[in-house]
This record gives sequence, C-alpha cells and structure tokens, in this order.
Amino acid sequence: MKTQVGIIGAGPAGLVLAHWLKKHGISSVILELRSREYVEARVRAGLLEQNTVDIIKSLGLSSRLEKEGIEHDGVYLSFDEERIHVPFSELTSGRKITIYGQQEVVKDLTDAWLDQGEQLYFETGAKEIVDFDTDSPKIHFEKNGEAGILECDFVAACDGFHGIGRKTMPKDSYKSYDITYPFSWLGILANVAPSTDELIYAHHKNGFALHSLRSETVSRLYLQVDNDENLEDWPDERIWKELSTRLATKGWKLKSGPIFDKSITPMRSHMIDNLRSGNLFLAGDAGHIVPPTGGKGLNLAVADVKHLVDGFVGFYKNNSTEFLDNYTEQALKRIWRAQDFSNFMTTLFHKQDEHGSYTYRLQKAKIDYIKMSKAYKTTIAENYVGLPFESFES
Repeated sequence: MKTQVGIIGAGPAGLVLAHWLKKHGISSVILELRSREYVEARVRAGLLEQNTVDIIKSLGLSSRLEKEGIEHDGVYLSFDEERIHVPFSELTSGRKITIYGQQEVVKDLTDAWLDQGEQLYFETGAKEIVDFDTDSPKIHFEKNGEAGILECDFVAACDGFHGIGRKTMPKDSYKSYDITYPFSWLGILANVAPSTDELIYAHHKNGFALHSLRSETVSRLYLQVDNDENLEDWPDERIWKELSTRLATKGWKLKSGPIFDKSITPMRSHMIDNLRSGNLFLAGDAGHIVPPTGGKGLNLAVADVKHLVDGFVGFYKNNSTEFLDNYTEQALKRIWRAQDFSNFMTTLFHKQDEHGSYTYRLQKAKIDYIKMSKAYKTTIAENYVGLPFESFES
C-alpha cells in the first residue's frame, strides 16, 4: 500500500489527523492494533476543551456531539466541605467545556471515515517503522497473520505510550520527564443522573473526589486511593459512602445508583522533549501523558494534530518545511502548559499529608486566594477551557 501520511493508531489523534488532512486533499491510511469493538468501547476522557469542539465542528463531524454533548460554563472547587464556583464563560469571554465521552468521539470519527470509503485497518499491528530518516518511510505491519508494508512520505505515530512510534525514536534524540504520584484514581460509571450542574473537585481529609458525568443519565465519579488498592476491597456500598463523605457540602446530597464500570488508574506525568525523528512524528500519548485531573489528555493530542496539519499542509501545498521543522517547538509550548496545570490541579486537591500539616495549609492558602481573587479564578478558567492557539504563537 502507498499513501502520503501513514497513521498508526485510530484514537482521537489519529482520526482527527486523517479527517483534517483529507479536508486539504492529503491522503492517509490508518493502522490500528485493536479491534473496532475494543477501540469504540474503551472508557477514557470525557471533557472536550473549546478548541477541540471548534475543530470537530470545522471538520463537519459534530452532528451527534452538538445533540448529546453537555456544555459547562464553570466548575465547583470544594475544600473541607466549602464550595467555590469558577465561572468559565464569564472569565474567558464565552469559552467553555463540553462533556462528551472519548469513545463517542472515536465512534463518530470512525463512522465518518469509513462511510467516506477511506482506509482504516483494525486488528493490524505495526511491527516496525523503517527508513524514517529518508523520503520513503515504511511501516511493516501484520494483519490476520500476513505481513504487509505501508509506504508513505511521513509516519504519524498516534499509538500511545506503549506504541511502536516512541520506541522507534532514537534513544539519544530526546530527554524523558516522568512523575509517578503516590496515589491512584478509583473511577466508576453509574446509571444515575448527575447530582450537580457542574463538575465538582473536592479536597477532603479522607482524600480527593471528583463528580463528573457522561450524560444526563450516567454519572462519572472518582476517588483517590492508594496505589496498591484492589477493586475487590471496594464494594459498591463502600464507594458510594466514601463519595458522599468527600463530596459533602451543606444542603447538597449525592445521588447513587447501579455501578456498571469500575477501574483503578495510576496517576502519572510523562513526556519527551522531541516529537520528531526524520519523517517520523509523534502525537498524543505517544509523546506525553498527564494526570487526568486537568482534563488535558485528549485535548492535548488534538492540539498536537493541529500543528502536524499545519506542517503537512505547508509541505504539500506550499513546498515548505517550516512548520514541520517547528513542530516539536510549537507543540511543546502547550504540552508544558498542560503539564503544569495538570500538576497544579493534582497537587492542590489530593491528600498528600495529614490534615493540618504544612502541605495541607499550603493547599488551603491557595483555595483561600482563589476565593478572593478574580485573577486567580481567571487563570484556572482559561487553562481549564483551553488557551486559544494564538496564545502560543511566537
């Protein structure tokens, strides 16, 4: 097979890239290791920044998103059972977030791609990327036990932390940055209407809790737990009791219902400081991971894609490599901003030491400042909804 851009990975990054390139008349083929059923069912992020929604709309792929996505104009920050509201739209000239599951984004983009007769190969493992330091890179793959080769001008590895893309990068071509936090998230999906009109981030002496949602009938909630916790030790009754305790505020009550999904996710930050080697480019989790506290993972991947599209369009339409040459530099500006904000939200709300300790009092001091300062609220709001792309232009 031959194409202009060979894409590894049919997650949000790979699919948005393929659709965006097609809009500019640039061909691509997508290879995905997992089955379609697996990719469309895996529960991941559910928060879309303003930039991400705008991009999906511009690609003409937002029909279901606009019908089923739930817009939020703010967020609640709770500390020791006292709640503050941060009004996004008011502080960011109308920018907001939309709650719409990552798996729903993947379904929409996959359906549209295949309906247009484009090439996406599921259960197709990329085994090796060769000649990426030449003008004719090749992806060696395997499907149904048979070997194949995808020849292309460029390889876009959107295949996650464990994918072949990052592993192919020469080890001396980048520096890696990693943080492993001393806690994890126990996340649930429950068939119960949300108990709140906006997301709630809560610091409590027992640990962090988050009330989010996926729809008007499905709630998504999280609890801070130790890294060595087992799901077997968390029956539904215990989960609801702990969520009610940590999210409590005067006059408010948490609704409970049947839990249909339960998992524990480690909290970590990871990134490398180079996203290109020759004609191999990384995007999304292949190059960086953030803790989910700031809701940046999917959105950061789509931001990477924006810069990749600028580069490929510049190459094919203007015979220029300027944007490709600057891809890492441009992408890293937002990546570091997202790493900082994600770390800020994580360290602010998670229990790191005993109630009343020095660390606790620093957390409380920040919360007290958020209460009194419109400027501090604005900083949180503009980072949460996603800074406009022009904010990072040199």
